[in-house]
Amino acid sequence: MLLAEDDRAIRHALERALSLEGYEVTAVADGVEALAQAHKTPPDVLLLDVMMPGIDGLQVCRVLRAEGDRTPILMLTALVETADRIAGLDAGADDYVVKPFDVEEVFARLRALLRRTSPVAAGGGSAAPGGDGGREVQVSDRQVEAAGIRMDLQARRAWRGRRELELTRTEFELLELLVRNAGIVLDHSTIYDRIWGYDFGPGSKNLAVYVGYLRRKLDEPGAPQLIHTVRGVGYVLRED
Repeated sequence: MLLAEDDRAIRHALERALSLEGYEVTAVADGVEALAQAHKTPPDVLLLDVMMPGIDGLQVCRVLRAEGDRTPILMLTALVETADRIAGLDAGADDYVVKPFDVEEVFARLRALLRRTSPVAAGGGSAAPGGDGGREVQVSDRQVEAAGIRMDLQARRAWRGRRELELTRTEFELLELLVRNAGIVLDHSTIYDRIWGYDFGPGSKNLAVYVGYLRRKLDEPGAPQLIHTVRGVGYVLRED
């Protein structure tokens, strides 16, 4: 694991706590060091503070994503406004923790991110009936396809029709879950459990933010919208 935090006290406390939890931690004090270390020895997961001197956590995240690096990234931020959190997700982060935080929450979110480095299991679980479930879902060891969406699970590539979609890790996994369950309304708690490993609670905007990202990347002029909101329940992928 690579930890980048400019506050010495927080950095040392986190490094010790993570080490006691069983993680092998490389701790650095700024974004320049973080990028250098990530290039030298790619970590399994990054824990990045947003506000760092020189190159901040958002810039580190953008650089790594621009290079095609899909290592899971958990951001630490003292910024509590929704727009600030969305900025981190837009930069390519997979999740965030707001300061001051409980170290157990950091552990939980790291475990969830690391679970997602393995291929996503087939969808299912608790779901609300609905939609036009007659849409055919084609699934193989390598590909899943429904509603005009085709996904190569091993190459982690996705297309709508002939247009390839540029997706982050979380976007890809959310889309895969929806495609595997095309025509079925998935409730919020099911999606949170499958994608993040736990439910953020009723006040969380994570899921709505990522659904918005996917819609912008999926939608095409003159083509039917694919991801539909079922108010008070969740979301469903289907062609109208």
